[in-house]
Amino acid sequence: MTSATGHGDEDPQNYPFVGVTALEPPAQWAGLREKCPVTWVRTPGGDETALLTRYEDVRKLFADRRFRRNLAAEDTTRLDDSEDGGLFHQPDPGEEGISEADSDRSDHTRWRSVLTRALTGRRLDELRPRIATKADELIDTMTARPGPADLVSALARPLPLWVICEALAIPLQDQEQILRWSTVLLSLTRHTRSEMDQAAGDFYAYMITHIENRRAAPGDDVISELTAIVDAGDGRFDEAELASAGIGLLVAGHETTSQMIGKMTAMLLADRDRWRELLADPGLIPTAVEEALRFDANHGFALPRYLSADVEFGGTTLTRGCTVLAEIAAANRDGTVFPHPDRMDLRRSPNPHLTFGHGPQICVGREFARNELRTVLATLLKRLPTLELAVPAEQLKRREGILVGGLEELPVRW
Repeated sequence: MTSATGHGDEDPQNYPFVGVTALEPPAQWAGLREKCPVTWVRTPGGDETALLTRYEDVRKLFADRRFRRNLAAEDTTRLDDSEDGGLFHQPDPGEEGISEADSDRSDHTRWRSVLTRALTGRRLDELRPRIATKADELIDTMTARPGPADLVSALARPLPLWVICEALAIPLQDQEQILRWSTVLLSLTRHTRSEMDQAAGDFYAYMITHIENRRAAPGDDVISELTAIVDAGDGRFDEAELASAGIGLLVAGHETTSQMIGKMTAMLLADRDRWRELLADPGLIPTAVEEALRFDANHGFALPRYLSADVEFGGTTLTRGCTVLAEIAAANRDGTVFPHPDRMDLRRSPNPHLTFGHGPQICVGREFARNELRTVLATLLKRLPTLELAVPAEQLKRREGILVGGLEELPVRW
């Protein structure tokens, strides 16, 4: 049995890995899944840490309470080369002071439950037709000018931003600023630490003001609903948690979906038979969306978790203080779970991919994201059946220096 630091004589590979193209997986994944449950890699910060690539191991990480989000502990791995450890090495307000006691975690669980209710049900039902209308408007604007056009800037970026801002009652004139703050906060190498700190401070101050405005004039929106819960004064949640949750919803609520719209469309257009299959049977849209979420090889930086106690994976013991990276996109191509994992099968069912997480750590906004992806795909198929890539798929440029993987642009014509 090996330990967290006893990985034999092999020299750890440098992480992150990069695929040959923006749509293809890194060559290392298949070999790593076959060879060992734990792979040792060297981060940009120069530290060695553990990387998980198998489905069952990544799924276990999501369900195991010993894997924490607190990456600011003194003994945690430095994941980038900045002086203070960068984006990942900052305190997580949701983890500070959390002990092993179930009672300490129950507040976090209740908070997630409240957020989940606020982002589903009636509110999502009411937004669905408006999302379709907004998608139509954006496509109208794009097609009003001769092609080719960039689908990322024309549709993939503005639609999810508009959706989450509508849900949180963010004024239209503030949405571009929200986008700028989000991009800075998700930077790995594009922005300095001081720029990120400035963006975080400004974003937090903005959210506090927005909460105060919704408290003075509440409406039928997520922030008004959450503010009412905070104002109930039962001690479960406070203003700082609400502001942090609002920022988290705004950043995660548009960034990942925005990038996924671009990647999903590129994957479907890269092989024209996939697009034709959907044109022939639009009923496949729900399973096609799930398959795109599974097949996506460009997630960005792996999910990091701090280990609060020893854990064993297939004969390798990871010790307390180890920072473990979960390569979700690699796990989603594990052939022990997904037959023909490197083939995009628009009819794949069941499809238990881990893109939205698993168990108690499953994404609270997953139904919002699914709805947007389905709506966009249905609208594109209906409005632009002749849509095609304006450049070869292998020439698409991967977005670099940002936590969430995506495409710099998606040139298309119709």
